[in-house]
Amino acid sequence: ADADSPFARHAFGAHFAEVAVDTVTGETRVRRLLGVYAAGRILNSRTARSQFVGGMTMGLGMALTEGSTMDAAFGDFAESDLAAYHVPAHADVPDIEAHWIDEDDTRLNPMGSKGIGEIGIVGTAAAIGNAVFHATGVRLRELPLTPDRVLSGLRERGGS
Repeated sequence: ADADSPFARHAFGAHFAEVAVDTVTGETRVRRLLGVYAAGRILNSRTARSQFVGGMTMGLGMALTEGSTMDAAFGDFAESDLAAYHVPAHADVPDIEAHWIDEDDTRLNPMGSKGIGEIGIVGTAAAIGNAVFHATGVRLRELPLTPDRVLSGLRERGGS
């Protein structure tokens, strides 16, 4: 595609999250995730849905569990394995849906397809953060939204 084209070449998406926040423990549980995308012509619906759902699961990890600690002395990550770096498991994603709208973009390329590699990830953490804000009234601006951060926000707000 021509880089100087006046037309957008990107996929777009909207992410929605429903969460439950325990104000005593600070634990956040995602009940439902929904992603709806405009990603050009979908060439294979099975692999596209898997890509979207996988990305949304990665976004859930980004929002709630995945945090790295930098070793100030060596400038490297302190976590050396997945025992210390928590990623979402199947039980963390009870209800997740991905849909797309039929889009025919003939200006992009002959197939009308767009990349969907990261689109499932990028909005999910924000949707979860907004759902936590809606549930608690606390706006957290640093990820992951760990229980200690949720409880600190609640204390600062005067809700716990």
